[in-house]
Amino acid sequence: MQTHVGDPSSVNAPPAATGSSFYTAMRVLPLPQRRAMFAIYDFCRAVDDVADGDGAREARLAELRRWRADIDALFAQAPPARIRPLAEPVRAFDLRHDDFLAVIDGMEMDTTADIRAPSRATLDLYCDRVAGAVGRLSVRVFGMPAPDGDALALHLGRALQLTNILRDLDEDAAKGRLYLPRESLLAAGIAATEPKAVLGHPALRLACAALANEARGRFGAASRVMSAYPLRIVRAPLLMAKVYQTMLARLESRGFAPPRRPVHADRITLLWILLRYGLLKPDGQP
Repeated sequence: MQTHVGDPSSVNAPPAATGSSFYTAMRVLPLPQRRAMFAIYDFCRAVDDVADGDGAREARLAELRRWRADIDALFAQAPPARIRPLAEPVRAFDLRHDDFLAVIDGMEMDTTADIRAPSRATLDLYCDRVAGAVGRLSVRVFGMPAPDGDALALHLGRALQLTNILRDLDEDAAKGRLYLPRESLLAAGIAATEPKAVLGHPALRLACAALANEARGRFGAASRVMSAYPLRIVRAPLLMAKVYQTMLARLESRGFAPPRRPVHADRITLLWILLRYGLLKPDGQP
């Protein structure tokens, strides 16, 4: 979606977010929550760009340490300029220091070494840091109390991350990364761990099916948590869930044998989901 000057629905939207399913989901929130989510997004995008950067590993790790110091300063009420937009969301929504640090921990996992066929335990830890921690920040903005909020962060965060892993197989391989867990590869009869070798293996679909099955289960668990809350509280995470469930279904329909056509959420799909699940605001605007 285009960002229009003077449109309050696009206030503080990071440029990288506009046009994305995240941007669409956050636009359904009231303005204070929307600003908070865009500030969280900006932080996550910044540290992710460090992890995915082309510089030397030690230089990128040093930059992540500076981000860690910035978060410490934020919670000491002395935030540097680049992180100042988070000050009001932290105060207004009681965001937790440890969740911000967990996001940085996840980026450090990507920076210290290229992740290739991690153990299931390592993948679980990675997902908790790069997705679960973001979810734990988000549910506080949405207004969901613990323990349901943390349960939603766990299940929906894991479902979204597993779908991302399946969607980004080739993009990650180009960076020397492979997030399919070692146990799933071995169960499919794949002994290789080198990304290109794995992605060209005829049994790749079996390893991917295991992750897809888990993602569906996590979507189901997230749906059960959200069903207990009014739409005004769960509208944004429900939209994200439906977008990614549609993406997962398209990935499975396409299959995982090469060549793998990219799968993304287009505008028509986003509009259909908004209408299908009654996620438009009362004034009819997403």
